Amino acid sequence: MLRKLTLVLCLGLLALGVPAFAQDATAEATAEATAAKTTWVCPPEVVKAVQALPENDRVLNWYNWTTYEADSTRPDFGALCGVKVTEDNFGSNEELIAKLRQGNPGYDLVVPTGVNIPQMIREGLLEPIDLTKIPNFANVTTALQNPAYDPGNKYTVPYQWGTIAIGYNKEAVGKDVTSWDDLWNFKGNVAWIEDPRSMMGIALVLLGKDPNSTNADDINAARDFLVDHGSNVKTIAQDDGQEKLVSGEADMVVEYSGDIFQKMADCDANADLKCAGKYDFVIPKEGGIRWVDNLAIPKDAPHKELAEAFIDYILDPQVGADISNYTAYATPNQKAIDDKLIDPTYLSSTIIYPDEAASKTLFTVVDVGDDAARLYNDAWTELKTLLGQ
Repeated sequence: MLRKLTLVLCLGLLALGVPAFAQDATAEATAEATAAKTTWVCPPEVVKAVQALPENDRVLNWYNWTTYEADSTRPDFGALCGVKVTEDNFGSNEELIAKLRQGNPGYDLVVPTGVNIPQMIREGLLEPIDLTKIPNFANVTTALQNPAYDPGNKYTVPYQWGTIAIGYNKEAVGKDVTSWDDLWNFKGNVAWIEDPRSMMGIALVLLGKDPNSTNADDINAARDFLVDHGSNVKTIAQDDGQEKLVSGEADMVVEYSGDIFQKMADCDANADLKCAGKYDFVIPKEGGIRWVDNLAIPKDAPHKELAEAFIDYILDPQVGADISNYTAYATPNQKAIDDKLIDPTYLSSTIIYPDEAASKTLFTVVDVGDDAARLYNDAWTELKTLLGQ
């Protein structure tokens, strides 16, 4: 994968101020894994439990977003605990929830976004987490502990956070993007993200309404606003808007901050791509969305104790830093920041860590209950039909 090559190139360019960064196929637990990078030790009771399993069941199954961990994340844990860590990928929270509603096919760990967690708890899709088995939870910044979507962190711990706003091809757009109007009025092709609450939340804010409104008239107004401003929409992308941008299928995209930053880093690091400085990511003056992704254990996970050990491992400062240094998303791990393990280029990037002015414009979409959620989903389905998506 291109990411592996460019990561090596990026590391060589960090001294020049060029940013650097995720994903791999199934990772085998090998003795060559660089476990020495972390001081984390697999709990003896977990090692003992693993050794008691049949060899073909010494597995942790992770259901994750794409490009969302470091190359070392899975093999290092595998080497430390004597297991193989496998990974399947989903493209939206809706896809994740739909999969678990059918019955857990064998996943031990999933990565839902905060807004979706109350619904998953109500539907009985998640197992409670035993925080006494996750001592590294103490490393999480207090700002992300005890969130409104999961009081007391009974079911989740934060994994990464970032924003949703606009990525764009500077050459094709021909000017600095500063407003959502620049997206709506663009004469070229645009890609929106397949995220009903985020897209409709943006519309609600622009209409001067609560982005978490449960009022049917407000929700329908947001639908109509997006339909009226969607004539340039080429596609609605499931977690791959950055690929649409780079391929030229779209020249402006509504996307995750880190996904765009990864592509910018690839371009800056690899002259053969001939795209250095071609792309940018901006939070419009009217605001964008702040989100938090979380680690959670799905109902009927076959290896719950191993999953809790994996969560603790990910919250190790070095492991957490490796992930954020590779994915280009912000870390919830305050100790990783305090210990100066996060690349300073990333810490100074306002794409990854928005500055104070941009932060004041950000908003969060929250759980609105099942009835209102259906209104949003129905409106989104109608919107896609009207836009021919």
